[in-house]
Amino acid sequence: MRRNIYFDFGYLITLASTFGAVLVLGVIVAPVVFNSDIYTVNVNINHYNMGLIMSEIFRRFGYVLYFVAFYVAVYEAVDYKIGNRDRVTILSAFAVLFSSLMFVGVYMPKILALQAGGEVATASEAFEKLHLASEIDFKILAVSLIVLFVRRLMLLRRA
Repeated sequence: MRRNIYFDFGYLITLASTFGAVLVLGVIVAPVVFNSDIYTVNVNINHYNMGLIMSEIFRRFGYVLYFVAFYVAVYEAVDYKIGNRDRVTILSAFAVLFSSLMFVGVYMPKILALQAGGEVATASEAFEKLHLASEIDFKILAVSLIVLFVRRLMLLRRA
């Protein structure tokens, strides 16, 4: 069966751009937001308000993650149905689906709910553990995206 190069190319672009967005948010945006006192003059934002800003950024990014999860599910299901089966792509696609949906469907709502409770709620040990788990999930998402991208690229070269 002849492959649709535009579908494949769009998939690779989506994976790569999402990986880039995850890196930018985790490596550039978060450190700048949480160290904003270094970059601002006569503006002091406390840690709680920095967290509110960062949460809004991640809440909006959640829409991108929902789209990516849908695209990965459809692409991989179609590829599996036509007989292209590869263990690495299946496992990494599952990791992308699981980690992206966990981030936007579990971690973000719980973090936003705790933030609605004010500064006291975000200073709790429960919030710290939840935040750490969401950071680990975001790192798993980054690794699984790059693994899926590289493996798909390798498989397209062989086709």
